[in-house]
Formats: sequence, C-alpha cells, structure tokens
Amino acid sequence: MTGKLQNKKVAILVADGFEQVELTEPKEALEAEGAVTTIISPATGKVQAWKHDEKGDAFKVDVKLADANSSEYDALLLPGGVKNPDKLRMLPEAVQFAKDFINSGKPVAAICHGPWLLVEADVVEGRQMTSWPSLKTDLTNAGADWVDREVVVDSGLVTSRKPDDIPAFNQKMIEEFAEGKHREQAA
Repeated sequence: MTGKLQNKKVAILVADGFEQVELTEPKEALEAEGAVTTIISPATGKVQAWKHDEKGDAFKVDVKLADANSSEYDALLLPGGVKNPDKLRMLPEAVQFAKDFINSGKPVAAICHGPWLLVEADVVEGRQMTSWPSLKTDLTNAGADWVDREVVVDSGLVTSRKPDDIPAFNQKMIEEFAEGKHREQAA
C-alpha cells in the first residue's frame, strides 16, 4: 500500500442492479491506497449486485441516501450496470448528490452506464467522456464529447466503458482522487 488516498473519504453511490465487479474492484483498489469507502444507496440494509444478467451478491448499505451529505466525502464512485443508474437518475436526491460533487470540483469516477446519472444531473456539457457504447447518444445530446477509449479524464472526471477497462479506470481514478479538488463548476 502506498497510501496515496490515506484518510480520503469516497462515497460509492449504487441502487439495486449495479454491476458487481464495477463496485468490488474499484473499492478494493481505493482501500488498498488508504481510502475509506462508504456504500450509499436508496436501498435499506443491503443492495443487490448483478453479474451481467444474473443476480450477484448483496452488499451492506453503509449510509442511506436520504442521510448522505456530499460535503462529508472527498470523491464519488459511480459503478454501472443498466438497472442501477437508471434507478438513480429517477431519484432527485441521487441526482443532486452527484451534481454536488461535480459542482464543488470534487473528483468523480463513473464506469459503464454510471455516467447516465451525470447526464440527468446536467453536468456533462463540454466534458470529454466515455461510457458503455449505448450511452454515446445520451452523452452527446447532453453536450459531452464522447470518445471510445478505455479511460478518459477531464478535470477530475474519470470515465470508462466496461469491466475490461477496470485496471486503467482504477489507475486514473486513484490519480484523480489523490489530486483532490479540481475546478468548481457553475451551478
């Protein structure tokens, strides 16, 4: 452990239906660098992961979304999975939670379908991003410059396409989270 993220608090926002590996591998990488991670969810008790098209494991919710405050965290991780961000983007408190990180200049990492929540939060305009290919039109229509690369970094926003990109995603996520705040956005 090099401790690049010693004492950094990272919020991981998920709803039922997130892609398990997109939570577990980044979470392990963050913790290996000294970060304290917190699973935040609108779910109570446990939140259900998926492994592609089949149910995965259930994970303990550390903080209920209604009780979460973005000011208590240094960075945000948004795992993908189709169901997860689709549920989150329908919840005003989830949208605002993500928006608060971007607007305050705190780093955010979103993989696969995770950027869907950022589209709903109206914070992708003018950003270079990537995602699962089916989100290309949504991101482009929201004003992002979508590119097909394993990882893209734009002023503290880290995005990746799919589970195969996790090694590159984790590396850049750790770098950006270690740097801390970037430019604040106009609200």
